[in-house]
Amino acid sequence: MTAPKPSVDRLGRLLNLVPYLLARPGILVAEAAADQGVTERQLREDLELLWVCGLPGYGPGDLIDMALDGDRVTISHDAGIDRPLRLTPDEALALVVALRMLAETPGTGTRDVIERALAKIENAAGDLADAPVAVKLPANAERLDRIRAAVEGRHALRITYYTAARDETTERVVDPMRVLMVEGRAYLEAWCRRAEATRMFRVDRIDAFTELDEPAAPPDEAVPHDVSTGVFHPTPDLPLVTVRVGRGSRWIAEYYPVEDIRRDGDEWVVTMRVTDLGWAQRLLLGRPDVTVVGPPELLERIRAQATAALDRYSAPGR
Repeated sequence: MTAPKPSVDRLGRLLNLVPYLLARPGILVAEAAADQGVTERQLREDLELLWVCGLPGYGPGDLIDMALDGDRVTISHDAGIDRPLRLTPDEALALVVALRMLAETPGTGTRDVIERALAKIENAAGDLADAPVAVKLPANAERLDRIRAAVEGRHALRITYYTAARDETTERVVDPMRVLMVEGRAYLEAWCRRAEATRMFRVDRIDAFTELDEPAAPPDEAVPHDVSTGVFHPTPDLPLVTVRVGRGSRWIAEYYPVEDIRRDGDEWVVTMRVTDLGWAQRLLLGRPDVTVVGPPELLERIRAQATAALDRYSAPGR
């Protein structure tokens, strides 16, 4: 039995199939399949998929159309795909760099597919693919490799982890589930036995870890997080913080998820959920163009810390 072709191979075949058929109206399905290096059944499945592909709108005149008369096929509407895909030099180089980076990223589970796609693009790009482009991996790449090995070996880990939200370092035993990259940062997703929940641990905040001689056993309720829109997903039960920010701290509303932002003269009033008031205190303290509106507990914390700092400066000997 022939092994199924990876999706990257099928995508390339589909992109080139329409111009191929346009140049050979009425070709036998069996002949086209042989030319494409697939079975007749696979080619018919490709044709069925092409039937629902086309231009935005996806109505009459937008989709690819063809006449499949018995054993012969003819393209009657190409929806603009009338020639094989060609990349510009810049596009080819960008793809090569991106794929090289992805292939070297620890935790990538489809490395063999990526390397095959990279080889095809490098072959087509020729000398351009040998351009002196350096891909710099994170400084913790070695740690990532070791953590990935533990994940692949299905071993539990004992980690020493720094939690920025509470400014504390804790030790915990976790059952690794996967290693992934989100917004340029590497994370270990695991079942935390201490919290009895699935947690995302930033690899650069894992101060130390030990691979245990016991299998990782995430329970049935250990469901992976949806990270398609980032790692932090505010929930209604989290503390709500409101601040007024000047132009110099406007980046806060752009960097962190906010619930509301409105312009008020030369300032912006920003409302956001935070995981912990201690984290908000460290973020906002000492910023001259940030005024905390609420909650009162956060105001009191910042006031107390600022007062303590002033008292230390006014102490004898200072």
